[in-house]
Amino acid sequence: MKILFGIQGTGNGHISRAREVVPLLQQYGEVDLLISGTEAEVSLSQPLKYRYHGFSFVFGSKGGVDKWATFKLMNLPRLWRDMHHLPLKQYNLIVNDFEPVSAWACKLQKVPSVSLSHQCSFVSPNTPRVGNSFFSELILKYYSPTTHHIGFHFDRYADFIHTPVIRSEIRALETSTKDHYTVYLPAYDDKFLAGYLKQTDVEWHVFSKRHKTPYRDGNVHIMPVSNEGFNQSMANCTGLLTGGGFEGPAEALFLGKKVMMIPMKGQYEQQCNALAASKLGVPVVHEIDEQFVGALEAWLNTRNNIKVNFPNETADIVDRMVKQYAR
Repeated sequence: MKILFGIQGTGNGHISRAREVVPLLQQYGEVDLLISGTEAEVSLSQPLKYRYHGFSFVFGSKGGVDKWATFKLMNLPRLWRDMHHLPLKQYNLIVNDFEPVSAWACKLQKVPSVSLSHQCSFVSPNTPRVGNSFFSELILKYYSPTTHHIGFHFDRYADFIHTPVIRSEIRALETSTKDHYTVYLPAYDDKFLAGYLKQTDVEWHVFSKRHKTPYRDGNVHIMPVSNEGFNQSMANCTGLLTGGGFEGPAEALFLGKKVMMIPMKGQYEQQCNALAASKLGVPVVHEIDEQFVGALEAWLNTRNNIKVNFPNETADIVDRMVKQYAR
């Protein structure tokens, strides 16, 4: 059997999940990996068959998307060519984690594909949403269209939605509760963040997309993003301060850590994720302003009372997917 796995390369969550899924897929046959996107620091250990520019947004420094940088990064003619020239007939199964090139190639060539992603959980109307953004819903629906859906979210909002994929390396971590807090907020400038975090009396480990060498500013440690470094910091932290992503907060909750989320401004999916997390009891802040330190102190002084049940079902999900959808 030949399997193609298309993976979104914007942000680290998709690739982090793929680190768990790829070895499982390889038990069923030869797996070719395709990645499009430009904003991830985490990498796969397996070689890539295809690497595409894709369609990515660029993190800004004030809590949102850098629209001008995102516009400059676009290459729609190249995206169109890649969609039309990707060879698909050789594959018995095509799996997609919110990756547009392979998804649209399948649609154009009338080849079935399976979405194995967090984003496809929004196919269900029961998945929590902030308001009703017609344009944002169109993006979720048509950015990476597939014929079948297997979703992941904080809760089972529909039959096809499962609890998060928690990587084996996270499940195997030995945890402790030290005095520091781990931070991953790639849409904010590090110095801007440090100005607020220094107003507290705890240690902060800020993982940065912008700095390749670590440095310290008072009680704030700025360090480059690395899979091992971040995992160790989170395993031993008291809590995680992060954006409105999915995999990072899910892993922190699984490890029994406190979580506070600051979803990106104007990013519909992150706003919806934060709403879903808030239903579990996760505090959410929508703006870093003069009131932020007060909200931060309140969180620091709150005991962690959130318990989650994220069982290890990934192997069973992959097995059912292969048996049901492989041609």
